[in-house]
Amino acid sequence: PLMTPSYQLGQKGEAIAAAHLIKKKYCILEKNFRYRKAEIDLIVRQNNLVVAVEIKTRSSSFFGAPASFLKYKQQQRIVEALDYYIRQNNLEVEVRFDIISIVKTKKEFEVEHIENAFYHF
Repeated sequence: PLMTPSYQLGQKGEAIAAAHLIKKKYCILEKNFRYRKAEIDLIVRQNNLVVAVEIKTRSSSFFGAPASFLKYKQQQRIVEALDYYIRQNNLEVEVRFDIISIVKTKKEFEVEHIENAFYHF
């Protein structure tokens, strides 16, 4: 893909989110996991918990919280994709759906980790 500023920002956001999760003792299982029309930015694990993480990176929070950009349809697709991943890998785990919101400020990135951002089994 073209290295547009928003693509580069997204890549940077994913790297920041991954580092944040690793620091919080999560193990990264998958990056950009695809299933049908869905893509899960990160699938991570911590003990008996597997988490689908959607990363939302914005260059400003002017238009509201990045977490609010996840449409219901997109949430459903992520749920289906994680369900497929769990079954494929025969995992007996708890699941959770998180959003990591990253907002670029003048000098740095603000990271907000929203646990249980949507959908509960």
